[in-house]
Amino acid sequence: EAEGAGFAETWWGEAWLTALEEGALDAARLARGRGYAERGHVDAITVTPGLVLAYVQGSRPRPYRVQVRVRTLGDAQWARFLDAAADRPGHIAALLDKEMPQTLADCGVPLLPGPGDLEPHCSCPDRGHPCKHAAALCYQTARLLDADPFVLLLLRGRGERELLDALSRLSAARAARAAGDRRPD
Repeated sequence: EAEGAGFAETWWGEAWLTALEEGALDAARLARGRGYAERGHVDAITVTPGLVLAYVQGSRPRPYRVQVRVRTLGDAQWARFLDAAADRPGHIAALLDKEMPQTLADCGVPLLPGPGDLEPHCSCPDRGHPCKHAAALCYQTARLLDADPFVLLLLRGRGERELLDALSRLSAARAARAAGDRRPD
């Protein structure tokens, strides 16, 4: 059974955990972090572009401040993603249904992190990569990603409303162009 079983139900949640597990230097810390996540030691998670942040309760009375950084995408990468999403009407519908079509992840834009792409930082004294607190946050983040792929897109730099507005504009522009192409001279 996979290390992350019970935390990731979707393929994109699994990919997040694979990045964590393959980039980790110590399986024992991962297991302890997973236990922390299972026992509810991770407080409310804040997701902003390029950053996941939470307080994680360790063995000391005061919780540790944990963050995991992920590189955001550039404008050209977002343009490519939006083009791919607008190419098929089903893509936008899937995103609205909280699904991430596999074809969108394969459009040449690095949506999903790979091993080494997650940069954990924790206020604890442990210098492990990741420490158990950061691992706990990553496991809990996989559950957020499962519930809503827009969390992944926000992490990569764009929020849900911004993306849906951009997709709507792109679709309208394409429809107008297509209508213009059909007009007789």
